[in-house]
Amino acid sequence: MQSYLALFMLATWLPVQLALAAEVYSPSAIQPPSVAREIRGVWLASVGNIDWPSTNGLNTAQQKAELISYLDAAEKLNLNTIILQVRPACDALYASSLEPWSEYLTGTMGRAPEPYYDPLAFAIQEAHRRGLELHAWFNPYRARHVAAKSPISPNHISRTHPEWVRRYGKSLWLDPGEKGVQQYSLKVIMDVVRRYDIDGVHLDDYFYPYKEQDASKRELEFPDEASWRKYGAGGRLSREDWRRENVDAFVHEVYQSVKAAKPWVKFGISPFGIWRPANPPQIRGLDAFTVLHADSRKWLANGWVDYLVPQLYWGFAPPETSFPVLLKWWAQQNARARLLAAGLYTVGRDWKPEEIINQIRACRDQPGVSGHAHWDMRALLRNGPLRGGLQRGPYAEPALIPATPWVGRSTPARPTVFLQTENHPLALSWNTGDLARPRVWVVQTRTQGRWTTRILPEATRSISIGSPQPEVIALTCVDRYGNASAPVVNARTEK
Repeated sequence: MQSYLALFMLATWLPVQLALAAEVYSPSAIQPPSVAREIRGVWLASVGNIDWPSTNGLNTAQQKAELISYLDAAEKLNLNTIILQVRPACDALYASSLEPWSEYLTGTMGRAPEPYYDPLAFAIQEAHRRGLELHAWFNPYRARHVAAKSPISPNHISRTHPEWVRRYGKSLWLDPGEKGVQQYSLKVIMDVVRRYDIDGVHLDDYFYPYKEQDASKRELEFPDEASWRKYGAGGRLSREDWRRENVDAFVHEVYQSVKAAKPWVKFGISPFGIWRPANPPQIRGLDAFTVLHADSRKWLANGWVDYLVPQLYWGFAPPETSFPVLLKWWAQQNARARLLAAGLYTVGRDWKPEEIINQIRACRDQPGVSGHAHWDMRALLRNGPLRGGLQRGPYAEPALIPATPWVGRSTPARPTVFLQTENHPLALSWNTGDLARPRVWVVQTRTQGRWTTRILPEATRSISIGSPQPEVIALTCVDRYGNASAPVVNARTEK
């Protein structure tokens, strides 16, 4: 009886082993399909504890767990860019010798997290572990937010350089007209660029501040009389043009400084979504050119940014703030083919999920547009119907961030690939050798005629591929400029 059982087991086991042994992968000329490329970003705000940390009473373990939950959600949604606010108001969510710890971490300005850790270093590590880019978001001129509650620490700029600080409404601001201010904010930004492995530097729409009002509802003028007098009232520029030049000079110097230090680090700005009313003719709204003294069209036209994310926080209607009309106008200003993405108002106005999904589709349909970013993380995660619609629809497959050929266009070398087919699941591994540091890896497989794509973190060097085994496996290296190597392709053959 035992001999019959042994023969039966051999008869069933041997064909399987022979079939497995017959599966051989050989180099192939088959080309995998192109991988989608677009910025899929989300803002993660710290000011006022909008997003993270959600309150200033969390301990270190709770802060880390909360951030990890956000990054896990971003990875699951197939996002690829996190824009983390690290300098809300001349304070720091990282270890800094220049500015005090932010009160949004511990409730007290100048007080480090307990137990000690560096939130920015932790965020970078965890983002990269998930294949996400981490962009450090700075507010260059806000010195104290209206919602701030803790005492000002001795090493805050309002104590160390009070001559640079102006009270405007209920907040404190650095005066952009002071050359020392411009150099100081640049120093803060470049300190982070040099010491941290960030993927981008990000500024939002706060240059000169939005208009404040007094008790009688009259608009207040920004109090920059002292710096204006230094420039000289008889100078070549009007006061309005002088203010814009102050902002222009800072933007240009940040771009040049970042590129000189680490050319792969992107520099991006998210300006107010309307450059000027009547541009295009049907548009009405705030004039950021005159109110914020932000000539954002000039920065894009001159190539002083790697990416621009206009805050297009309106729907398809009404016509005076039409999302697709503004989107097309911005695309028409992008003569240097920089990365242009739309800022989406995901918090809502009671919009149905279809509004944001249709805006994403409009971005994909508009030539010259490279993606989009959601304001903000907490709103995105709270909107279950929208998340579900994104996962089933525009985010069903992952996307690579577009390349930046104006700063780096060399083609990465191909890795050496190893396939182990003796055991199931199939093991795919690769060796980078002397390759420059990769940004991510792209693994594409064709199984039963259908291609699937996985984008893997830079530290990954091997994966398992389960049954059924694919007919084709392709591996591509993508560097920190977004350039892709030629794929290493292997196809299954029968012996």
